[in-house]
Amino acid sequence: MKYTALFAAFAAHAAAVSVSGAAEGFAKGVTGGGSATAVYPTTTDELVSYLADDEARVIVLTKTFDFRGTEGTTTSTGCAPWGTASGCQVAINQNDWCTNYEPDAPSVSVSYDNAGILGMTVASDKTILGEGSAGVIQGKGLRIVSGASNIIIQNIAITDINAEYVWGGDAITIDDSDMVWIDHVTTARIGRQHIVLGTEASKRVTISNNFINGVSTWSATCDTYHYWAIYLDGDSDLVTLKGNYIYHTSGRSPKVQGNTLLHAVNNYWYDNTGHAFEIGTGGYVLAEGNIFQNIDTIAESPIDGSLFTAPSTTENEVCSTYLGRVCQVNGFGSSGTFSQSDTGFLSDFEGKNIATATAYTSVVSSVTENAGQGNL
Repeated sequence: MKYTALFAAFAAHAAAVSVSGAAEGFAKGVTGGGSATAVYPTTTDELVSYLADDEARVIVLTKTFDFRGTEGTTTSTGCAPWGTASGCQVAINQNDWCTNYEPDAPSVSVSYDNAGILGMTVASDKTILGEGSAGVIQGKGLRIVSGASNIIIQNIAITDINAEYVWGGDAITIDDSDMVWIDHVTTARIGRQHIVLGTEASKRVTISNNFINGVSTWSATCDTYHYWAIYLDGDSDLVTLKGNYIYHTSGRSPKVQGNTLLHAVNNYWYDNTGHAFEIGTGGYVLAEGNIFQNIDTIAESPIDGSLFTAPSTTENEVCSTYLGRVCQVNGFGSSGTFSQSDTGFLSDFEGKNIATATAYTSVVSSVTENAGQGNL
């Protein structure tokens, strides 16, 4: 009886650390650490080591890893491009950004936590899993760069990265990588980007079922709505954005440019005081089956890239040729317009792994019930 109970407890624990589901869309087939024996870091140093080593790993987070104060602080002169009123973010003069881009902005003293500036290196063949709602990283993000590939990040929260400061740090950075799946992750109170894909090729990435929480005491728009949310500026990047809850932002959620093919499907944008999409040169966006609620400006003008918004049942038939199915129309509530029918880039989807799409009518309930940490 004793051994039966022990085996049952072990089996339940093993099940709790398994990846839930599988990636849809461009990162379909990602395996992360695969069947590697799970490791359970207990200190920030252990976590950093496991993430960066050359072993295939399943890394399970069962507690809060607070990096704030672990690397000291820096006090220097920054700038205030959006003013010095209460609630306005100010900027660290990183890489002479204030000097080069905001030379007329008032100078201010900034004092920031060094740990947040650069995320932890994540090497290839890693699965990072949170157990229940316990896996939290505070004060430092994750950085997937330099050819890293085959990575799963699921069911964790990344929070409190120098939220007062632009250039204070990003939650998840991907650059020069391939096959990355970010799923059921909550990000909140981040100084710069919640998720950023840099200018080198990030190739195949799926961002699904995440909660991008833009509520912050400080923002670039001085209104508690975070401006820097999702930045996709790649080189031959393929990004699936599905089932995410993008909440309380004021811009760049997402910004798409470089040479990025974005499939935005069945996401829920709610409560934005500025714009959601910013589509620059080299941004190719297919948006279908999404809900936009209280988003005055869904896409900032001008749109310098290409956009197909699945505007009508008739026009959506063109998707069948390239996606193998008809695209789904988007839904709107107290929001601006979002209708454009560029079709020339849809051939780029042909032969690739494409996420499924459901009608927008089920998106709000599905996303609010499932997005973010703890909702597997």
